[in-house]
Amino acid sequence: MMLAACGGSDSSADSAASTQSAASSKSTAKAASGSGSIFYGANGHNSNGGAYDFTSVQTQLSQLQDLGATIYRNDVYSQTSANMVAGVAKTMEEGGVTMYPVMLVNLNYNSEDEAYNAGFKLGQQTANSYRYKYYEVGNELEAKALIGNVDGTVWNQYNNWSYMLARGAIRGLIAGVKSVDGSAKIVLGGTWMHTAFFQMLADGSQPDGTWGHPAVSWDVTSWHWYSNEGDITHACGGTGCHDILQMLHDMGKPIWINEFGVRPDFGSYDQIATYMTGNLMMAQFASVASKYNIQSIQAFQLYDDGEGAYGLLEGDGITKKPAYWAYKNFVQSHPM
Repeated sequence: MMLAACGGSDSSADSAASTQSAASSKSTAKAASGSGSIFYGANGHNSNGGAYDFTSVQTQLSQLQDLGATIYRNDVYSQTSANMVAGVAKTMEEGGVTMYPVMLVNLNYNSEDEAYNAGFKLGQQTANSYRYKYYEVGNELEAKALIGNVDGTVWNQYNNWSYMLARGAIRGLIAGVKSVDGSAKIVLGGTWMHTAFFQMLADGSQPDGTWGHPAVSWDVTSWHWYSNEGDITHACGGTGCHDILQMLHDMGKPIWINEFGVRPDFGSYDQIATYMTGNLMMAQFASVASKYNIQSIQAFQLYDDGEGAYGLLEGDGITKKPAYWAYKNFVQSHPM
């Protein structure tokens, strides 16, 4: 089960050089992130193979440090993947990069209780593997509960049964994590205009119009945004145009845009790099961060892999694309 792009894992060949590089840059990274800022970050897929398998963790760390990225999101979906990501996390944390897991579940359950129990098990396994500061519960589960190609801005645009299963899984993941790590910060979110799902979770309602159901509490609202979706402050669909950031801000929690990226078919590498750092993506996010309480933005993703050519580097884990340099230059010129 792989972390999906919105819309819809250590080799020894370079270890000597990268160890020296990481050691020399470690103090620099910690000094650069001395404020504790996690504003700039990236996604990785260390549990899903590809370049993440044959590129050492130290090399990934040095690349993130060079970019100025201080937070790294990776997917967990089993005990094995939890252990793998935990091993990466230790090195990242020592190098000044905060790492956190996004715990992936499906909705192939026969009841909300069954979904809860599956989520609880994965949440417990993940928290037992490593004590993270943040844990993300589910990935775009709200999209699986939509009744069709709808905006998701109103409650009746969701299937009640699918919603209940998603709610069960999310509640279970949170409870599983909290049973091990009571101080854990919970990250929860979605994509596009699917805001009503989270409003229902918070107020204990559901798509059949009933109330009084178990409510869900979380600490950070995360969101995904891609080039085909346009302006996040003026997103338009069947229900009209919406300022998605304002709708998220109204939920009363800090916002992370923890997947942002440019679709690989957008254009040339140079065109992709220009869009990624431009006025509908990084430049916009940074300019309105204080207005909407955006705490972090995380590029999708570090390397090209089976998800597509979304990487800041190519699938060899070495070749830096124009987007890499554009990201790095933007971070240097826009300290947050």
